Amino acid sequence: MLLIAIILVGGGFIAGWASSPANTTSDASSNEPAAAAKKFGIFWQAWNILDQHYVDQKALNPTTMTYGAISGMLDSLGDTGHTRFLSPADLAQEQQSLSGQLEGIGAELAIRNGQPTIVAPLPDSPALKAGVRAGDVLVKVNGNDVANDTLDQIVSQVSGKAGTKVTISVIHPGQSKVTDITITRAKILVPSVTYAMLPGTKVADVLISQFAEKTTYQLVQTIKDARAQGATAILLDLRNNPGGIFDEAIGVASQFISKGAVLIEQNAQGQRKVDDVTPGGSATSIPMVVLVNSGTASASEIVAGAIQDHNRAKIVGQTTFGTGTVLSQYNLSDGSAILVGTTEWFTPDGHQIWHKGITPDISVSLPANVMPLTPLTEQNMTAKQLQSSGDAQLLKALSLLEQQQASK
Repeated sequence: MLLIAIILVGGGFIAGWASSPANTTSDASSNEPAAAAKKFGIFWQAWNILDQHYVDQKALNPTTMTYGAISGMLDSLGDTGHTRFLSPADLAQEQQSLSGQLEGIGAELAIRNGQPTIVAPLPDSPALKAGVRAGDVLVKVNGNDVANDTLDQIVSQVSGKAGTKVTISVIHPGQSKVTDITITRAKILVPSVTYAMLPGTKVADVLISQFAEKTTYQLVQTIKDARAQGATAILLDLRNNPGGIFDEAIGVASQFISKGAVLIEQNAQGQRKVDDVTPGGSATSIPMVVLVNSGTASASEIVAGAIQDHNRAKIVGQTTFGTGTVLSQYNLSDGSAILVGTTEWFTPDGHQIWHKGITPDISVSLPANVMPLTPLTEQNMTAKQLQSSGDAQLLKALSLLEQQQASK
């Protein structure tokens, strides 16, 4: 997956999360199962050995050790990165992310050519108002050199509560001097759906970055706005979309498919249920192409799989991540939670997604040094700049749409 992040508190997204927690704290029993009692004694043997003999006794934090043990137990299931443990702080961040309201400076950051680089400040964000520009190379945060830091390390330094200040040192494009910019962090509404008219075309590039609250509503409004701008085709970009709320995936797919199934669910007992399209979609006939890559996961795979099986549009890009399960939240007694894959889903034609992903109709890789274009970066482009962008996946999709329109 490409190293991209929004510089906001709570960058993690929950993929395929059920629309509401599956269980409350009281539903999660803390009684030790009889079948596990004997085998689990090994765990306490290891715990006691550490407690008595580990050289750095200050490092023995029972809460940290317990959380680590739970995480390891969930990772052993092979659903790594999906079925997982969330500390109280992690859970709060995940929930905040899905609400679409976060705190920070509001800028998209990536590692480009080995350097931390501002892809684009968000519209009306503190970063934009303070003078941050697309293409700025980030050199320091509060005086600390970040050239060798990971993306996560940089994000943690820039993030913070609304009303607090952070000073970033950047080199603007075409300049060599370092400019210090002090920014007051704020609460930011981050839309999960954005779009731009691709320069020189009548194609709307519609990017869904995650499936959060009101994503379907935002999509309907976006399609309406794009048509008002003269759009006669849609390029639906699901690249690097890690998923989100399950019901929103059904709502999004229903905007493009007029009838039939969106997906098939199968529970732990093998029982199956068909989830149908919600009638009245706003874009069931407009020409479209869908972009996916290895970062397309979970709820976004539901949408791509449904569109593909209904022959609604061509899927272009790379095989998706292969998540394929719906998460249910089980709250634990200390405010932490475990997210558990309780339902597996299949495409309308019965194709398995879990561990396999969605195979695109047309396979196109992106060069290693090229970042996917986004509506934020496309807004100020010329048609020539678009064609020379290097985003081979988007350009292939655009070519397909132009061929469709020319054949009519």
